[in-house]
Amino acid sequence: MKPLWRLCLLATLAAPCPALAIDPPYQGQMERLSEILGSLYMLTPLCGDQTTDWRGQMAELIELDEPDEDRRARLAGAFNSGYEAYARFYRSCTPSAEAAITRLLTEGDSLARDIHQRYAE
Repeated sequence: MKPLWRLCLLATLAAPCPALAIDPPYQGQMERLSEILGSLYMLTPLCGDQTTDWRGQMAELIELDEPDEDRRARLAGAFNSGYEAYARFYRSCTPSAEAAITRLLTEGDSLARDIHQRYAE
């Protein structure tokens, strides 16, 4: 039995494994930015801002970054998580929602600038 076990182990180890893509160094920041965009997509219409298309901004961000399918899914998932996090608690515009929008806009602006300054060509 031992030789068969060793043969199975050897066959498993020798089987080709799919290559894993390496995330760019800004991936964590991009996921946070995506989460912020999703949060803003949920919150800003509650407080009367219909001028900014946060979902369109997200689509443009993904298009410009040209991520592989795994990264694209993670960015979309972060956007959806941001949306869902605020959708659980807010049904109307409150002072807390307005404060959250201000914080999210500030953080998003800072992240976008940092990513652009550090990694854009």
